[in-house]
Amino acid sequence: MTQPPHDGPAAQSPEELRQQVERTRRELGETVEALAAKTDVKARAQEKASQARTQAAAVAGQAKQQAASVAGQARTQAASVAGQAKEQSR
Repeated sequence: MTQPPHDGPAAQSPEELRQQVERTRRELGETVEALAAKTDVKARAQEKASQARTQAAAVAGQAKQQAASVAGQARTQAASVAGQAKEQSR
């Protein structure tokens, strides 16, 4: 955040004064942008929704991969058990 104008040393030359004014303008602009972003509820809600969609897609992808893996393991195990049962029935 910006500091009160009397905290810093006084400008010794017109050029120093211009630099201080420019720095203060830049800081003020950044502060205004930050405040505007905080008050833009619609944009913040859209950003949160976008993050939630991205996270949900990632979780769904992981679940799909895990389900496919478990299904493959189950098929392999079922084939093994069926083969053992066939051998035992002979």
